[in-house]
Amino acid sequence: MKNNMQIALTKKLADALEVKLPTIDGTINPLFTWTANWTKVWDNRRAEDMLVLVNNATRFTVAIYQVKRKDLKNVEKMMRVAIVNTLLSMNLNPELVNEYMRLAGELEFVRNNSRQAAAWVTKAGLECAFHVGREYNGIAKMYCDTVGASSNYGIVNYSGNTNDGFYPYKAMFDALTALTGMQAYKCRAFELMVSLDLEVYKAERKLIVPADLEFAQFHKVLQYVFNWNNYHLYDFAIIDEKTKNTAARLVPTEEDLEYDESAVLMEGHTLAEFFPEHKQMLYTYDMGDNWEHIIQLVRVIEEYDGELPYLLEARGKTPPEDVGGVGGFVSFRDIMLNPEHPEYAEMKEWSRYWTPELWEWESRPKAIHV
Repeated sequence: MKNNMQIALTKKLADALEVKLPTIDGTINPLFTWTANWTKVWDNRRAEDMLVLVNNATRFTVAIYQVKRKDLKNVEKMMRVAIVNTLLSMNLNPELVNEYMRLAGELEFVRNNSRQAAAWVTKAGLECAFHVGREYNGIAKMYCDTVGASSNYGIVNYSGNTNDGFYPYKAMFDALTALTGMQAYKCRAFELMVSLDLEVYKAERKLIVPADLEFAQFHKVLQYVFNWNNYHLYDFAIIDEKTKNTAARLVPTEEDLEYDESAVLMEGHTLAEFFPEHKQMLYTYDMGDNWEHIIQLVRVIEEYDGELPYLLEARGKTPPEDVGGVGGFVSFRDIMLNPEHPEYAEMKEWSRYWTPELWEWESRPKAIHV
């Protein structure tokens, strides 16, 4: 088999590009074949704004938002870069990614002739649209070529009567490992201990995260492992080990800068800019309840060969949202530990599924998909 990367275009995308296409080459390894569509995220907008590609061998999704008609003149370069960036955003070994793209050779547009592949790319487009809606909330001008990454963690080809379901990210990474003979994961990483002091006990989470993890993504990881719901404001403070003062404060939005001119907008900043030079930082979530998570650097791992981020240990249940800070939580917990308390029924209904202890699945070591 010859290996060229062929992009099988749907009729909509082929018409938009105004190109006449050859038929798809069935002799090419399907790992080097992607089906591509141009679709719209928002039902109330007339113009298409997202490119979606699905790998024919693994159903791995790559998506680019926003892509307007005027942007299509650069579509070939955009697709190649998006495939690379999506794989790297999922912490894949950069050497493996480079080898895959080298073997892929030149990119060639062909005509899609598979109804199944067309259905795959349509379904992937819907999933990516939901992700864009959640993450970006209608931002007028933006560009992101990794919006397809999260959809690869969902099972596909599954029905209740078969065992044929699989995860696209795992299928893709296994296929690339078999193709290149290289390990799937290889990156510098930090092992961290994150502790939330709740007075009656500490809620602790031991993690391994990529060294180049951006703070916005780190926030999502912390929300996941502490079972927060991302309802409130947050920030990060880098602690100077000698003075115990704040060396830098990172905030998520420009509005936050209005309250602290010395703060730094966290966009584009990574953990490696501060670890291991500093050994500790503070993550504060909900400025009202003021949940202060102390993040301690345990060790630097120069070459980590597993899936990241990864939860190693979890101890101690996180309070429910809006419980009233540490003091409110201590009172709430006392009530929840006493079914005879007059406020127990009310608190039980308010806190819904909250339990005093972690469920087994919450404390189990696992890869974190956010």
